[in-house]
Amino acid sequence: MTEFGAVRVHDAVLRHVEESLRSGAIKIGDRLPGERALAEQFGISRASVRNAIRSLEVMGVVRSSTGSGPNSGTVVVSNPSHALGGALRMHVASQQLPLKDIVEARIMTETWALEHAAAVSWTPEQLDDARLLLEAMDDEGLPSEIFTLLDAQFHVALSALAGNVVVSTMMESMREAIRDYISEAAARQGAWEEVVHVLRAHHHGIFDAVEARDGVVAARLVREHIDWFYGQAR
Repeated sequence: MTEFGAVRVHDAVLRHVEESLRSGAIKIGDRLPGERALAEQFGISRASVRNAIRSLEVMGVVRSSTGSGPNSGTVVVSNPSHALGGALRMHVASQQLPLKDIVEARIMTETWALEHAAAVSWTPEQLDDARLLLEAMDDEGLPSEIFTLLDAQFHVALSALAGNVVVSTMMESMREAIRDYISEAAARQGAWEEVVHVLRAHHHGIFDAVEARDGVVAARLVREHIDWFYGQAR
């Protein structure tokens, strides 16, 4: 096989990995062959293989480490939320994806998740992650940047109760896409103590509704919560 150009070589390696994952020939945790072996297999240069591996890393499909230990080499992983979040963040920064649209998508996704969570089976232990985050955010000494990080994790933890992996991934990626905006907005708040007091009250109300399996109330409260914060940020 000859090298017809960077784009075609790139696609060939991606298709090979995709087909191998689909067929089960490669599984999560497996290592890909080394650069030399892949270069010989595809009849391409090691530099082209290296570029393809970098693309897979950006997509969250593999993790590469140098050295000779047990963690070295190119390992197949799965981190779709990181990859999607990074891509969304770049497009938000370029203003091709308006922040307003990301917020609206987050509202649609999260309200669906909380409504659906009320109707599916989950144990009280599965709610513990959100409960611990809620308790951590009650610490009045938390800096705004730590609070907003915990806030985002709290929303993702509640949404995960819906049991939909794609929705959870989308929530994670949207959180990643707007994390800097939220941190900067919180830091700009002149009366952060007043804002955080309202946010805590909102969080407790949302949590109580989820715990009571009242999906309608939980969805309404989370919509009002998000709308209120972004209204303050503007």
